[in-house]
Amino acid sequence: MPMVARRITFGPLAAMAAAAGLACMTATAQPAFAQQKLTIALPGVPPVFSTAFVFTAQDAGLYKKYGLDVTLKPMDSGVGAARAVVSGAVDVSLSPTPPVAVMISNAGVPLKVIQGMERPDWLIGSMDASIDSCAKLKGNAVGVDSPRGARWVQLQNMARPCNLLPDRDIPTVNLSTNVGAAMVGGQIKLGVLHLDDVPVIERESGKKVHVVARIEEVAPGTHYLSVVTTKKVIAEKRDALVRMLAANIEAIDMMYNRANVSKVAGYAKPTGRTPDDAKHGLNMYLDFNFWPHDTPGLDQKRVEKSIAIQASIGKQTSGKAGINPEKTPVSYAEFTDLSVWNDAMALRKKMK
Repeated sequence: MPMVARRITFGPLAAMAAAAGLACMTATAQPAFAQQKLTIALPGVPPVFSTAFVFTAQDAGLYKKYGLDVTLKPMDSGVGAARAVVSGAVDVSLSPTPPVAVMISNAGVPLKVIQGMERPDWLIGSMDASIDSCAKLKGNAVGVDSPRGARWVQLQNMARPCNLLPDRDIPTVNLSTNVGAAMVGGQIKLGVLHLDDVPVIERESGKKVHVVARIEEVAPGTHYLSVVTTKKVIAEKRDALVRMLAANIEAIDMMYNRANVSKVAGYAKPTGRTPDDAKHGLNMYLDFNFWPHDTPGLDQKRVEKSIAIQASIGKQTSGKAGINPEKTPVSYAEFTDLSVWNDAMALRKKMK
C-alpha cells in the first residue's frame, strides 16, 4: 500500500516553543510534557482536504507544543488506514465512520473512536449532463477510492434509493483520491466527490460538473469521519492521545479564525490543492461547519444512523455488504470513548 511519511522530531520543549514562536511555558503556568511518539494514518494519496486540521497541528508546531513527535502516513483509503490501526502499524487513523462500524460489528476488532467530523459532504458528480439521476448510474463506471472504501460506501448509500449496488449494477474504478483528476482527464464521466472537488474539476476541465446525488439529501443526518485508535493504544498511550486531541482542538480553533486562511492554506499543501484552491476550499468548509468546533464531533444520532444504514445494507445483501445480519451492530457506547476528548479539552483550556 503506497504511503508517504512526514515526521516531526524535536528537542527540549522550551526550545521547541521558542522555535515555533510560542509563548514561553513555565512549570507553574502550564504543564510540562515528556516526549512521546504517535503515528497517524491519513485517508488518500494525496490526503483528502478534511485532513487539513492535522497538517495545521503539525506545521503550526501544535503537536510539538504538546510534547509530541508525530509521523503522518497517507494511505490509499481511510479503510486501509483503519486496518493499519488494527494491525498495530499505526496508532491512529482518520477513517470513514460507516466501514469502521462494519469492521467492529462484523469482526469484533477492538477499535475506538475518540473524535469525529459529523457532516458528510459527499456527492456523485457527472461530466455528462444526460446522466442526471440515480437510476441512470446503472452500467456506468463511477470513480471511487478502493473496494469498500469511503467513496465506495457513499456510492452504495447514494444508489440505495434506486436499488443499485456498486460492482453489481454500477462498475467502479479504484482511484484513491484521484477521482477528480480522472474526470478532468476524460478517463471517467462519473465520480464520488467531496464538496471542494467540484470547483477544481470545473476550472481545470472547463466543463460543468452535474450533481447526480448528494448524501445529505439521500441520507440526511449520517456521520462522516472518525479519529480511530484501539483499546490497547488508549491503555498504553492515553496521555499522548489526550495531547494529540488537544493539539487538534487548537488547530481547529486556528482554522476558524478567518485571518489565518492564507496560513492554513499553506499548511494544507500536502493535500495537493494549490494555494488558491486551498483558500477557497477552506472557506467553503468553514461555511459548512465541517470541522467540529469545541465539540468531539461525535453526535450520537448521526453515528447511530450511520450504523443503522450499514445494518440495513447487510440485511438487503445477505451480509455481502454492510453489517452481517448474524452479527449485533456495534452500540454508540462501544463505538466511542469520549473521555479522551473531554480530558483533551480540559488540557487545551489550561494551555491557553
